[in-house]
Amino acid sequence: MNRRSMMLTSTVVSLMLMGPAGNAIGQTAKDFVGTWTWVSVDIVRPDGSRTPSFGPNPKGNVVFDANGHFAYLLTRPGRPKFASNNRDDATPEELKATVQGTLAYSGTYSVSDKTLTFHVEASTFPNAEGADQKRLITLTGDELKWTNPAPTVGGAGARAEAVLKRVK
Repeated sequence: MNRRSMMLTSTVVSLMLMGPAGNAIGQTAKDFVGTWTWVSVDIVRPDGSRTPSFGPNPKGNVVFDANGHFAYLLTRPGRPKFASNNRDDATPEELKATVQGTLAYSGTYSVSDKTLTFHVEASTFPNAEGADQKRLITLTGDELKWTNPAPTVGGAGARAEAVLKRVK
């Protein structure tokens, strides 16, 4: 075998051993650009029990733009409508159902390997404003899964697991 053939063979074998390029370098922000819709959002407790925190069919979208901004809306279907048809005249029960059944925030985002970080600028949960929220991510084709190791519901030791699909 001549030297050139040996170099070519060596290069091909090295590339084959590295595996697909997408797996070798991890995820980047450009992989997330677009609109995603919710499939499921579960609270997983330390004992392994699961609760769909926004019901069996959560609604809303997460939109990632190419400039690093995001908008996130998550709602529980079936929230009661306000009898007065006026947000300023809602009953305490209507307000509670709305707060517990809605989560929205916006800001900027970044991606580093297997971590998505939301830099929250505005939120329906005021405690989140100004904070960074990290999600451990897996992106496979048009399915995005993430784990929130520190959700604001569910109790000590709980985590939130979400599945989203890309809107086409």
